[in-house]
Amino acid sequence: MTGTVGTFRPILDPAPAQAFPLHYGGCWRDGVSGARRAVRRPATGAEGWSVAEAAAEDVDAACASAANSFPDWAALDSDERGRLLLALAGILRERMSDLAALEAAVTGRPIREMRAQMGRIPEWLEYFAGIAQGLEGGSNQVKGGFLTYTRYRPYGVCALLTPWNHPILILVKKLAAALAAGNTVVVKPSELAPVTPLFLAEWAKEAGFPDGVINVVTGGAEAGAALVANAHVAHIDLTGGTKTGKIVAKAAAERLVPCTLELGGKTPVVIFDSAELDEAVAGALFAGFVAAGQTCVSGSRFLVQRGVYDAFVEKLADRVKALRQGNPALVETDIGPVISAAARDRCLGFIEEAKATEARLVAGGVLPDLPADINGGFFVPPTVFADVAPDNTLFRDEIFGPVVSITPFDTEEEAVQLANDGPYALGASVWTRNILLAHRVVGRLRAGVVWINDHHKNDPRSIWGGSGASGYGHENGWDALKGYLVKGSVTVRTTDEFGDWFAGGSRYG
Repeated sequence: MTGTVGTFRPILDPAPAQAFPLHYGGCWRDGVSGARRAVRRPATGAEGWSVAEAAAEDVDAACASAANSFPDWAALDSDERGRLLLALAGILRERMSDLAALEAAVTGRPIREMRAQMGRIPEWLEYFAGIAQGLEGGSNQVKGGFLTYTRYRPYGVCALLTPWNHPILILVKKLAAALAAGNTVVVKPSELAPVTPLFLAEWAKEAGFPDGVINVVTGGAEAGAALVANAHVAHIDLTGGTKTGKIVAKAAAERLVPCTLELGGKTPVVIFDSAELDEAVAGALFAGFVAAGQTCVSGSRFLVQRGVYDAFVEKLADRVKALRQGNPALVETDIGPVISAAARDRCLGFIEEAKATEARLVAGGVLPDLPADINGGFFVPPTVFADVAPDNTLFRDEIFGPVVSITPFDTEEEAVQLANDGPYALGASVWTRNILLAHRVVGRLRAGVVWINDHHKNDPRSIWGGSGASGYGHENGWDALKGYLVKGSVTVRTTDEFGDWFAGGSRYG
């Protein structure tokens, strides 16, 4: 095990450049190789922080620490685990303002967005702290004088691989359920935004969590591969791209380790003539451009019925042109940068490719003039293309940026066909004041998370997950808690007589 870094004190401030060690076994620790990875500020392109690059030996040590801590943690009563989750929720609430500022700096998301998101995060810890105490099994009196009942047990060490777009939110969603169920965890955050998960590990220690229950290793693909392959890991939960999900699923299958995979999406927003148009436009604006379009359920393709199509295109284009793009630290900023230079270049490539098609550019397409202090940032202009054909790359491929398409449809049948066209099946929203139509369409959509007359809303009680190229398994709700538990049965003989088969007994099976 690598040496501890006893003098390291992280500062919850986006301004100073800090060099972070790993955090596992309840301590800050140097990586064995001494290698480090730069973390860039999306708003400027400059290096803002650095983190230790975990080698396979570091990952193995973190997993061993989690395995050593598991028996005692699993043996705690659920109310005691819940008390610790509530204590961590309290710490998050106390430091919410500073945490939001740091998250905004690391991800490039506007501070107003991050303050709103941080305000919800403690709810996941509080929710799972509560429902874990209500976990109940079932029992049945069965044929032959037997009683059978169910029981649950935690898996053990769970690997949590988390993304850069919601570093704390998605981590807490996974971690709250895993810990409430009695598992210990090793977290591998995205190398693009690994800073705030390290704070969470330190605050868990402050809240009273035993050493080794929450462990964080930073690094790139090598660290992720080592974590997925570690023999201690009994369950894997990944939020990331579909390509990465396939790699992780294949590695997990080699060891028959179960996975929860929340992967890519190409979310349709279906707007009918019967929608309240201004409300639908506002909802579409939020769906497509919150987080600069960098969410798995970002509304990236708008399907609009012909009767309101022209009006919708005009209204949405006007709203997009009015968005204020700039420094994410400023409360007036609506749209910040995307996460990296590679993400920026990919988005700009989609824009240029779409310009060469029959699609009609109605907003954006060209970067606005930006202040000198953020001129080197990874900015993409909020962009809208109308009249996008279903075979257009813009309609089919996940962009993960502030670039959306609008496609007309005539009938309900056509709307459903267009919405279901593609390999992803994560999110969708339907906009109409016709409740019969709304439920009919929702019943036919191939999506795991659907909204009616809204978009993006999330809650600890609302099941979240998709199918197809969007992955499998669920976050939130009872499904998430039970997903971190192995369900088994116990059968008890209640009769005095024992049927000795090989002594001539008549009962078998």
